[in-house]
Amino acid sequence: MLKLLRNLLAIFVGIVAGAAANMLLVSISPMLIPPPAGVDVNNAESLSLGIHLFEPQHFIMPFLAHALGTLVGALVAYLIAASHKNRFAYGIGVFFLCGGIAASYMISAPVWFISLDLLLAYLPMAWLGILLGNKLQPKPSIGS
Repeated sequence: MLKLLRNLLAIFVGIVAGAAANMLLVSISPMLIPPPAGVDVNNAESLSLGIHLFEPQHFIMPFLAHALGTLVGALVAYLIAASHKNRFAYGIGVFFLCGGIAASYMISAPVWFISLDLLLAYLPMAWLGILLGNKLQPKPSIGS
């Protein structure tokens, strides 16, 4: 029963931590790379109407938000899960990938960005989260 609760907690906290990291990066994005004049990046309609004004530099922060949000969520899920740690980390990656796919239908970004985002920001970051989690996870000592 304790394993089940820890695994459920891993999913919940992984999603919340990943979403928080994503939103933090999205919220500071306009301060680091200002959007084109007249485009509100916090409004989906404004974003869709002004996406043609975006240059490649404007896609750096959304990509980092998606990638690092997924990485944080997968790492947290990996560290909390009581069993099947890799599956939980990849599950977080798939969860955020589904969100990325949905966003690609809602906001008509350039094909090159959608392709890059969907191919590199989700499952590879979940894999990286597994690698980092494996390094951070304390190893059981022999004889204990």
